[in-house]
Amino acid sequence: MVGDFFVWAHRGASAEAPENTLAAFRAAETTGADGIELDLRLSRDGIPMVVHDETVERVTDGRGAVAAMTRAELQALDAGGWFAPEYAGERIPTLAEVFEWAGDRALLNLEIKIAAVADAVLALLPSFPGVRVLLSSFDHRQLIDLRRRDPSLQVAFLIDTPFWRRPLARAAACGAVGLHPRADRVGRLLVNTCRRKGLAVHPHVGPR
Repeated sequence: MVGDFFVWAHRGASAEAPENTLAAFRAAETTGADGIELDLRLSRDGIPMVVHDETVERVTDGRGAVAAMTRAELQALDAGGWFAPEYAGERIPTLAEVFEWAGDRALLNLEIKIAAVADAVLALLPSFPGVRVLLSSFDHRQLIDLRRRDPSLQVAFLIDTPFWRRPLARAAACGAVGLHPRADRVGRLLVNTCRRKGLAVHPHVGPR
């Protein structure tokens, strides 16, 4: 931490290495990030894969929907050459591979986009008892349901709306640890209200 600030590496150190790859996560650890944010989608065979977009075109040399491809097909793609030649051959990692790399060293912020991903994460966690995770999502109902199913889970509510009072109240009521608003929505009243409710405020910037 830098003073009172907690620094999340968005999709890893994505300015230094190809986003959502082990190279980006290693770079984030090296540069001293407090935690690593990453995105999850399911492959056709139900494996949680670390990739942001619904399709692979932007960050690989392939084409098609993540959900239409198996783990093997996804990991056969080059997920690094688009960023710089020295990263050619970097793969889309599975969540299990990230857990194996992270151990108990790094706090991982897993952004949950669909319910099936959340189920896959819950199924995987018992195999990695030392891993430290925070689950975040714009789908607040899903986070509330996850907390009901497992009260030990740490969750944070993502928001990009200027109408933050209701999500803040729901986050506090379900036992969330934080509120992650879009940076341009953050003001003194929001921060002070979160402090009174015991919620950390971690603004996010850039595309989600």
